[in-house]
Amino acid sequence: MMGCGVGFGGILMLAFWVFVIAGIVWLVLTLSRSQASQAPLGDARSGALRILEERLARGEIDAEEFKTRRALIDGISK
Repeated sequence: MMGCGVGFGGILMLAFWVFVIAGIVWLVLTLSRSQASQAPLGDARSGALRILEERLARGEIDAEEFKTRRALIDGISK
């Protein structure tokens, strides 16, 4: 009599493919997180300068404070 059971070999094959797929998902997530966390400093600097320029344009800070803060941003990025 032949059964319809999967058997031990089928279970091992299923476990193998589950581990392969899980490994691929883990690798993709790890690589995407590491690339996102390594954003260039220039991007942060340009964002900070953009905000500073917007504050100057809205009149929240004066030209002297703008120069002082821009010098700080330039000093940090070097």
